Amino acid sequence: MRLLILGINYAPEIISTAVYTTDLAEDMTSRGHEVSAVTALPYFPAWKIMDGWRQGWRFERRNGVDVMHCPLYVPSKPSGARRILHHVSFAVASLPVTLWWGLRRRPDFVLVVAPALIAAPVGWLTARLAGARCWLHVQDFEVEAAFTTGLLNQDGWIGRAARAFEGWVLRRFDRVSSISAPMLAKLRQKGVPRARVVELRNWANLEAVTPVEGPSPMRAELGINTGYVALYSGNLANKQGLGILPGVARLLERRGDVTVVICGDGPMRDDLVGMSSGIGNIRFIPLQPLERLSDLLGMADVHLLPQVAGVADLMLPSKLTNMLASGRPVVATTRPDTALGREIDRCGVNTPPGDAQAMAAAVDFLLDRPEERMRLGAAARARALENWSRTAVLDRFEDEMCAMTRAVGPNPREVSG
Repeated sequence: MRLLILGINYAPEIISTAVYTTDLAEDMTSRGHEVSAVTALPYFPAWKIMDGWRQGWRFERRNGVDVMHCPLYVPSKPSGARRILHHVSFAVASLPVTLWWGLRRRPDFVLVVAPALIAAPVGWLTARLAGARCWLHVQDFEVEAAFTTGLLNQDGWIGRAARAFEGWVLRRFDRVSSISAPMLAKLRQKGVPRARVVELRNWANLEAVTPVEGPSPMRAELGINTGYVALYSGNLANKQGLGILPGVARLLERRGDVTVVICGDGPMRDDLVGMSSGIGNIRFIPLQPLERLSDLLGMADVHLLPQVAGVADLMLPSKLTNMLASGRPVVATTRPDTALGREIDRCGVNTPPGDAQAMAAAVDFLLDRPEERMRLGAAARARALENWSRTAVLDRFEDEMCAMTRAVGPNPREVSG
């Protein structure tokens, strides 16, 4: 089967949506499918074009997948309007390539990964012209997240237009998937027929992330000599609710035995560094390569997962799966009845969004109770094995993709040829 993927994030980016889109493409290639991907130049999470790349279209063959990287506008400070322009620029740049590959390579199946939703009509149009089935995979609800975090005013004309556009796009695809039960329910609320809604969970990299027994070697490499580490690793952006972390570190400073490590890059990094001025137990480190992922996550005694209030049912942080796979408990800022809250249940502690004191108290509680910490960590690993097996998730995707293609009967071009 020939599969064409359209998504703004792809390798060599090493976090968030890029990891899952790349994994899916390469796994389908290993199963004998012919896979092509149209994506952007790598820019995330630093919000600048990666070193060694320059504006323009660039083709590469990566692990059996034909990949075309397209130029785009990348704002250093992605406000609401600039973020829209960023996504529009990708949609415009990807349009000729996607249409050309669609008409020339004649895919059986087109998969669009959102973000960026603005580019979704490009994939939909390509599928229709090529006689292919089309699938939209929603990693997060960009429009509602923009409203919740203040990037867009939902009562303004741009906000109203964004909501109307979202509804129009969601109803056009043969299948629309997302990564958690509440997000699937939200798709149905937005008018997607129940029969078209499919779950496609993110998966844990269970081969790359295994529990570290004893102290991680990364602690010594970084010169961390405190007894405990509380770790956040991922994108440093406003929708993550990261402003709470310096306050948590300040509250934990009295202990003298815990270092709060923030690993990552993104538009909020400079702000977080400024907010952390004078706090002696907080460290900032860059993103680590995939081969060091176990050592990085195993450095933690407790993982920190802040989330903005109101966002926890609009997305399920992709970083969560690997946190659980590392066999360490997670302290998250979310209500227990959200998608994130339910995933954390019995694998860590949920605390109220925006409450630094409650988050610090939860960390205190776990650090002072090693048996409870080990019990929750073991449960976290078990949940990752049970719910986020890469093979099981991608088996289901392949089965559904093949079933959809068979359901429409012979492709018209194959009959005529």
